[in-house]
Amino acid sequence: MSHPRRELDQVIHSPVRFSIVATLLPLEQAEFGYVRDTVELSDSSLSQHVTTLERAGYLKVDKARAGRRARTWLSLTPEGRRAFRRHMEVLNRIAAAGADGAAAAGGDAAPG
Repeated sequence: MSHPRRELDQVIHSPVRFSIVATLLPLEQAEFGYVRDTVELSDSSLSQHVTTLERAGYLKVDKARAGRRARTWLSLTPEGRRAFRRHMEVLNRIAAAGADGAAAAGGDAAPG
């Protein structure tokens, strides 16, 4: 039997990328600055993580002009939404297995 951690999505599993995807999940799209401020990142750090998510096919980047100002919009692709849901299912299975194991051990399992 293989531990479910092997099923975790390594692109999404990074805490920063997990936070970016979780921020975008309920939204159709969000402006770059909103995501940057919500996840508390610098522009350059967010850009690097956005590139990783975009290369994985999980994120779409759209650039548009609003007057003289260029704006960058981020949105999850359908594959990105599916990947996040699968990742959450695996995390929940791992957490449930841990809770079940603790209950089976009488809730008193101590590290050996």
